Amino acid sequence: MVKVVCDSTADIPEELYEKLGIEMVPINILFGSESYRDRIDITPEQFYKKLVESKVFPTTAAQSPGYFAELFTRLSKETDEILVILFSSKISATYESAIQAKALVGNIANIEIVDSLQTCGALGLSVIRVAEEAKKGAKINELIELAKDLCSRAHSYVVFDTLEYLLKGGRIGRAQALLGGLLKLTPVLTLRDGIVTPVQRTRNRTQAIETLVNLVKGANKIEALMIEHASTPDDFELLAGKLAEYYPKEKTLRSFYSPVIGAHCGPHVLCVDFIEGKQ
Repeated sequence: MVKVVCDSTADIPEELYEKLGIEMVPINILFGSESYRDRIDITPEQFYKKLVESKVFPTTAAQSPGYFAELFTRLSKETDEILVILFSSKISATYESAIQAKALVGNIANIEIVDSLQTCGALGLSVIRVAEEAKKGAKINELIELAKDLCSRAHSYVVFDTLEYLLKGGRIGRAQALLGGLLKLTPVLTLRDGIVTPVQRTRNRTQAIETLVNLVKGANKIEALMIEHASTPDDFELLAGKLAEYYPKEKTLRSFYSPVIGAHCGPHVLCVDFIEGKQ
């Protein structure tokens, strides 16, 4: 069976990693000299609490080529085909680390690496579908094409309180156009072509949540849906209730927003992710 690998920004609910046999690569989170492996050394709940309380601005770091090389070597003892699906190379060096590791380990297995140009639930929902097909015995070339197709139809829309964290972390991308000195607006952002891109500038949280609902409402037949939050459970339940009108609540996955991405967005994140049907 093809072994599917993703990174920790995919925000896949923990129980699905084991159920589907997905290998997770933790991205590193640093608070000054303190280093944590995402979802291994620090949980999302612990991270967002520390984010609010710490006077140190967090940074993130991709896993090294050496880490990936060790991973590939270990997995090659279980399978001869490894499919790695990673978050956007335009905002992280993770993809490049995996490419370098593939060259380091040589021909120990057929290792294929896909740049999703996505992150968070858009990546996670795509990886889940690929892993389901891998368990059914799909060939690696079929899974590569499926991964690329799903990622091209996947969307993550995120709401948070301020652009200050994105600005400090240098990941602001096309959202620079939203600044205009107004760091305290409530932006709605997405990744487009792998780059942080503004969707709408909203006046307040209520309007931002309505924007998320309308984005789901206006999508072409949704194949999968995930909702995420960092430290706003009331807003999370409000969003879930509103979205139930457009997608079955029992099929909606729930997750915590990636601490790795949260380091660049701040603590009050709310996100909706979905795979849109083909036109």
